[in-house]
Amino acid sequence: MRVVVVGLGVQGHKRRRFAGDDFVCSVDVRNPDADLRDLREVPLDKYDAALLCVPDSAKLELLEYLVEHGKHALVEKPVVAEDEAILARLEHQARQRAVVLYTAYNHRFEPHFVRMRDLVASGALGTLYRCRMFYGNGTARLVRNSDWRDQGAGVLDDLGSHVLDTARFWFGDIGDDFAIVSADRFENRSPDHVVFAATRSRPRLEFEMTLLSWRNHFTCDLFAANGSVHIASLCKWGPSEFTHRVRVLPSGRPPERAVTLVQDDPTWALEYEHFKSLCRERRPTDLSNDIWLNRVLRKLGAEASETVGA
Repeated sequence: MRVVVVGLGVQGHKRRRFAGDDFVCSVDVRNPDADLRDLREVPLDKYDAALLCVPDSAKLELLEYLVEHGKHALVEKPVVAEDEAILARLEHQARQRAVVLYTAYNHRFEPHFVRMRDLVASGALGTLYRCRMFYGNGTARLVRNSDWRDQGAGVLDDLGSHVLDTARFWFGDIGDDFAIVSADRFENRSPDHVVFAATRSRPRLEFEMTLLSWRNHFTCDLFAANGSVHIASLCKWGPSEFTHRVRVLPSGRPPERAVTLVQDDPTWALEYEHFKSLCRERRPTDLSNDIWLNRVLRKLGAEASETVGA
């Protein structure tokens, strides 16, 4: 498969590296290191797919262009629209043309995230009670200095989209019963620290995300009838730990199984291979997850804006 990388920033350079020999050329309206300035300058017979690493505002127009010309696309998360009908129409057009549109949520390929999904699916944990996640990085200043990142819902769209997608990956349909607990703008113009929760889902869900964690970190705690599961860190920040504790009745110190990984981040290569397999199989485009995320993020974004503006 021959691919074009559109947007030669941090993500674009990563995508280019993992595309390897599939890479044809790069496109970026500003970066002088890019081969071209506009995707329309790339001859249509020179590529099969595009890897879109561009600001949210540019994604829909580029996706529509690619679908119109029968090209597949991997697009960095999230895909947002003012009206979810736009995404539904895009899905329909992609299916008509047998084009694959895939939104990249690379954490679905994180080894401990896959381990969590499989453990939940096994039923060994019994009834799931409560799950909380924390996702933090220290990019507040970088975001503020960006021409396009410090706007809108801020950290909510960036990291909130990841934790919401992860919850769907592990638990399936979690509904849309989410509300902002707190939203702050400590250093940035847009929210840089947000907490939100769902009180009627099963399991109950609580998410915290911040751009003010000067050491990048991720944690998850899942409490259930038959035990608990805990994740600390991601492979890219390693070591990454997965701990499964089995409940002792009526009470007592539980036996536990812990797995610690010290390795490079495998998610980018695994996700790219997954995308290629979808294209080879001409798997029908499914944007239902994007439509759900768009609905939830827009609702939470409006609440967060009201909270920080109060």
